[in-house]
Amino acid sequence: MSQIHDDITGLIESANLDEAERRIAALSGEDTRAEKLYLEGRVAEQRYDWNTAIEKYRAAADVDENHREGLFHLAYLLDLRGDDEEAMSLYEECIAETPAPVNAVLNLAVLYEDHGRYDEALTLVRGVVNEHPNHVRARLFLGDVQNSLTMYYDEEREASREQRSAILDTPISDFELSVRSRNCLKQMNINTIGDLLRITEAKLLAYKNFGETSLNEIKEMLRVKGLRLGQALEDGPVTPSVGAPPPPAVAGIAAGDPNILNRSVAELELSVRSRKCLQRLGISTLGELIQRSEAELMAIKNFGQTSLVEIKRRLGELGLGLRESAV
Repeated sequence: MSQIHDDITGLIESANLDEAERRIAALSGEDTRAEKLYLEGRVAEQRYDWNTAIEKYRAAADVDENHREGLFHLAYLLDLRGDDEEAMSLYEECIAETPAPVNAVLNLAVLYEDHGRYDEALTLVRGVVNEHPNHVRARLFLGDVQNSLTMYYDEEREASREQRSAILDTPISDFELSVRSRNCLKQMNINTIGDLLRITEAKLLAYKNFGETSLNEIKEMLRVKGLRLGQALEDGPVTPSVGAPPPPAVAGIAAGDPNILNRSVAELELSVRSRKCLQRLGISTLGELIQRSEAELMAIKNFGQTSLVEIKRRLGELGLGLRESAV
């Protein structure tokens, strides 16, 4: 059966689908049911009839729950369709036995990363790199996951910074201070919590009519918020948030054969990560893809160097390329 499987798979991968279907139809016997359904799914997948392919792969799994190739292809199509939870479960089944299929491991890592499970994604990819040190896609993806992990922590720090900035911008008038304290702070041009954090006790006490009572009142107000006078002088200035740079202007579509430019990006046979990122941008044809620059693609969530290299290589095979960034 192994040789028959290899022969039919070769026909499918070389797009000789009619002959593949003829060979599949000739398969008979109870012991070939799962294999037959799986191969029928492969033909349907090659014809981009993904709904039929999913049905065939599901049927194959019902007959033989250990058909790992069928589970992988089912997980892959569900992944592309956005059924992440089921796809992850199926990928996890695929890699439960050793040796684990590398593509299943990497695709699962992609999903883990998409769902913020960065440490688990990193563990999977490191395992592939350790076992296959020269695996180009795994090594590139390792860098992507590490960058995502760094970005994740950066986002946490940014959220914390924004929260702190909101506290620092709170007006003094929002707090129930005594009239004397309010008047003294107003005359000293201290209007926000942030202003208080940039002045010392000594400077407050040096001001006319500002005494220990007012000082203790203000210190208690700050203490409740976990702050203290002069804190900003120790921590350094708060950096204002910087907005994302505006997207570059979109140039006109590059010259090319309309028959090629109107083709679906699905025909590039990209990895799951690359396909998902293009879907987020609403890119469905090659013509739409080549209107985008490297910078625009790299700005997409979870789009990394691995995907960029893959897309540029696939486009290059067709004599196409991404738009150059505006200067």
